This record gives sequence, structure tokens and C-alpha cells, in this order.
Amino acid sequence: MAKEEPPSISKDLQELQRKLSLLIESIQNNSEVVALMKSPVGQYLDRHPFVALTLLVFAAMSAVPVGFFLLLVVLTFLVAFVGVILLEGLIISVGGLSLLCVLCGLGFVSLIISGTIIVSYMVVSSLVNYWFSPRSFTQQNSSGDCQLAMKSTDLEGLYQE
Repeated sequence: MAKEEPPSISKDLQELQRKLSLLIESIQNNSEVVALMKSPVGQYLDRHPFVALTLLVFAAMSAVPVGFFLLLVVLTFLVAFVGVILLEGLIISVGGLSLLCVLCGLGFVSLIISGTIIVSYMVVSSLVNYWFSPRSFTQQNSSGDCQLAMKSTDLEGLYQE
């Protein structure tokens, strides 16, 4: 009761074997593979197929963890970069607003100080003009004080020159 395989399966296997042998032949004829096989490492791996198979399996199995690690590194870098930009933007914004508040406060204080200085100047100037005006001496001259009359005439002479 042994079933014979249909002829299509054996043809498929022969076709697969032919494609596989062409693939192996193209790999063996590759210039980089030829250069590797001529090197001392390639010759050692050719003499020790178990070591070659172990290295091949190790390289294939370590590709996934190494890929995940590199992905983690890239993602960490991107998150840190975006985080630094956001944090830097936040710090610059807060610093800019603080600077704006300080400058507005300084502007307000400078207006108050300037106003105080101007008002003080006007008050002192008015008082000085009132206390030392030639008019006050002439008004006192009409009251009959001789010494003041002499001083007022001297001062009038000074102002006219």
C-alpha cells in the first residue's frame, strides 16, 4: 500500500534543487565571498564547518537583539532631542517673559523717578526764582529800607549788563 508520489512533486523538488544550486553557485562566485574564502579566517571556517555554522547561527540570532538595541538607542536619542528642544523652548519662554516683566517694571520705575526729578526740579526752580527774584528786592525798596534799596539797585545793574 505504498503510495507513489505524483510526478509533479518530484518535478517541483528537482526545480527547487536546481534553484538552490544556482543560488549557492552565485554566492560562491561572488567576489567578496571569494576574497573572504581566500583569507585565513575563510580557510579556517572552510576546514571547521561546525564553527562556521555556529558563527552563522549566532549572527542570525543576534541580529534581532542588536536591532532592538539600535532601535532603542535611536528612539532614546530622538526623545532626548525633542525633550531638550521642548525644555529649552520652555526655559527660553519663561526667561523671556521674566525679562519682559523686569523691563516693564524698570520702565515704570524710570518713569516715576523721571517724574519725581522733573517735579523736584520745577519746585526747586520755582522756589529759587521766588526767593532770589529781583522783584522781591524792588518790592522791599518801596517800603523804605535803605540797605535793601542799594542792593537792589546793584542787582538791577547786574541783570542789565
